Amino acid sequence: MSVRVIKGEDCIREGAEWLAAREPRFAHALEVAGLPPTRLRPDGFPALVSAIVSQQLSVAAANGILGRLRAIGADTPEGLMALDDEALRACGLSRPKIRYLRGAAEAGLDFAALRAMPDEEAAAALVALKGVGRWTAEIYLMFSLGRADVFAPADLALQEASRALFDLPARPAPPQLAAMAEAWSPWRAVAARLLWAYYRAVRNREGIT
Repeated sequence: MSVRVIKGEDCIREGAEWLAAREPRFAHALEVAGLPPTRLRPDGFPALVSAIVSQQLSVAAANGILGRLRAIGADTPEGLMALDDEALRACGLSRPKIRYLRGAAEAGLDFAALRAMPDEEAAAALVALKGVGRWTAEIYLMFSLGRADVFAPADLALQEASRALFDLPARPAPPQLAAMAEAWSPWRAVAARLLWAYYRAVRNREGIT
């Protein structure tokens, strides 16, 4: 089974145009926010570290912690396991996240094999790791594997962006948003990027921090 993979800006443009042609609200989001960035990054252990660290944190806070981890070589399994908990806590990691990262380092996950797996199979392999929930797996699939038809309905920014863009009475719950996103297949990951970009544009326009 072949999987659609986003490889660059041309793929984002193709997906955005497909979505805009089928849903006027995405055409509006594209007009307001412009073509969203690919946000692609290499796969492997450092990308999983990034996804775990980013759980329930702002982008700025997560980037600060990641920068400190990279500076002490904790973004590789060997480097992380060579450090004690005190050194990792000094980077800003909570005790649970230290456990999750150590578990991921010890798991010996075959990251190369993930590239060939169907979306659900790859997500399941990631979720099998302690501390890696569905959101973390979806973020990894979208940005490190470039999967075009993956969505993250539990993401609060996607929920809020959907509420605003679709004039919903309240922020949609994950099952409701997942059901909405079915209409955006096979470009759900581009829909997510458009929603994130729209959320940032509207938030900045309204002066929300």
